[in-house]
Amino acid sequence: MVLPVYAYGHPVLRKISQDVTREEEGLFNFIEDLFETMHFSDGVGLAAPQVGRSIRVFIVDARIYANEDPLLKDFRKVFINPRVVEEDGEPVSLQEGCLSIPHIHEEVVRPSDVHIQYYDDQFEAHDEWFSGMAARIIQHEYDHLEGILFTDKLFPLRKRLLRGKLRDITRGDVKVNYKMVFPVKK
Repeated sequence: MVLPVYAYGHPVLRKISQDVTREEEGLFNFIEDLFETMHFSDGVGLAAPQVGRSIRVFIVDARIYANEDPLLKDFRKVFINPRVVEEDGEPVSLQEGCLSIPHIHEEVVRPSDVHIQYYDDQFEAHDEWFSGMAARIIQHEYDHLEGILFTDKLFPLRKRLLRGKLRDITRGDVKVNYKMVFPVKK
C-alpha cells in the first residue's frame, strides 16, 4: 500500500525514533509498504518517520545509480534498529533532496564512509562499512530516525533563503505526484 509522506514541519519528523522488535505488529507488511511508497514517489530511501511512524526502520534502493557506481547494482536493503558507529573519510558535498521536502535540492557535506550496525528484514545482525553514494543515502535516512533533516545541515544563510519555500511546504502549497500529510492545513 502506498502511504502518505509527512511534510516538512510535521512534528513526527523531529522525534527520535524508538527501537522495534520482530514481534512489532505488521512490521513486515509495513516494510513492504515503505518500498511501495518509495518507488511510487521516485525516492531512493525512505524512513519510517516520513510516513508518520517513530520507529527505527528505513529502507534504501539505490539500484538506479548502478550505471554511475556498479557497487549499487544490487543495493536494496532494509535497516532495522540501526546505529551509526562511526563516520569517516573525506567530506563530500553533493546535492540532496527529500520526499518530505519536495522540490528543494541543496548541497550537503557528509563524510564519504559510514560504519553502521543494523538488523535486516530477517532480523539478522549486520556490522558494515559503506562508502560513496551508499553511505550518503544511509546517512540521510539514518538522520530521519534521529529527527534530523538535510536542511539542518545547510549554512544558516542558505537556510534563511529557503525559509519561504519551506513555509510553503509546511502549508501544503506544493504540488507533488504522491500523497502528503501537511502540518498546517490550507
